[in-house]
Amino acid sequence: MGSAATSAVTQRVIDEPLREVGRVNGRGRSTWSAVREILAYRQLLGRLVSRELRAKYKNSSLGVVWSLMRPLAQLIIYYVAIGQFLGAARSIPDFAVFVFTGLTVWGLYSEIVNAGTTSIVGNAGLIKKVYLPREIFPLASVGGALFNFLVQFAILVAATFVLGRPPFHVDVLYVPLSIAIIVVLATGIALVLSALNVFLRDVEHLVEILLLILFWASPIVYSAGFVHGAIGGTWLEELYFANPVTLAVLGMQKAMWVAGSEDPTQYWPDFLWLRMLIALAVSFVFLWIGQRVFSRLQSNFAQEL
Repeated sequence: MGSAATSAVTQRVIDEPLREVGRVNGRGRSTWSAVREILAYRQLLGRLVSRELRAKYKNSSLGVVWSLMRPLAQLIIYYVAIGQFLGAARSIPDFAVFVFTGLTVWGLYSEIVNAGTTSIVGNAGLIKKVYLPREIFPLASVGGALFNFLVQFAILVAATFVLGRPPFHVDVLYVPLSIAIIVVLATGIALVLSALNVFLRDVEHLVEILLLILFWASPIVYSAGFVHGAIGGTWLEELYFANPVTLAVLGMQKAMWVAGSEDPTQYWPDFLWLRMLIALAVSFVFLWIGQRVFSRLQSNFAQEL
């Protein structure tokens, strides 16, 4: 009797039509198909973000406080070395707020790119066992980075109140635009790098070097005025201010660094709003390209991992 029942179940499974998962053709899923699939797995995405945060601070007595240690250490180093020893603080009012604003934006970008690059390799065991949209692993890194960013941003806001210069002005509208540029751009880049890192593990080490270069190519520990004074009126200046990360940093400084936004001696590029809107549009293009590259490469992840 048991054998007959087993045979009946087996026959039903054989007769059941096959349903494709993952790639549907050689070019991978369409972008909208990927979005719909990610939304269908949104609860799992939330759990992955929670798991990532718990794993990061597991067995730590200070917990989330550690997310502040690195930027605070950087702030102290740059404030003393560049602000005091090199004299940058004399021409940049509220230098500590200026630097911490830039570090907060940079921290969001670098964490998304760094964590996103290793997200597929780091979840190899799960990827090889079950099918699920692989994009959720880089996206989980985005969620974890946003959590840490919100903690740092809360400290930044508190600091502006303590110093008596809270951002009660219209330029505070630059904040969401800056965040959007960073998140969209970094997510697109993380998708590409996470896929490439599966096939070439040197990618994650190269990313660290490139991020270091990009850090010093952004107005985080020096003002845009220094750049304007050195290469103003040249194509190099236009290239510098075409960088979406640079524009996102400037937008956040314009919003949160009140002493600088109210100081007529500080330099801000013309049409900052327009430049940032263009940067956001370019970032969405990067995101789309990143998803398409990821979709093409993901079919071979299980074999490579």
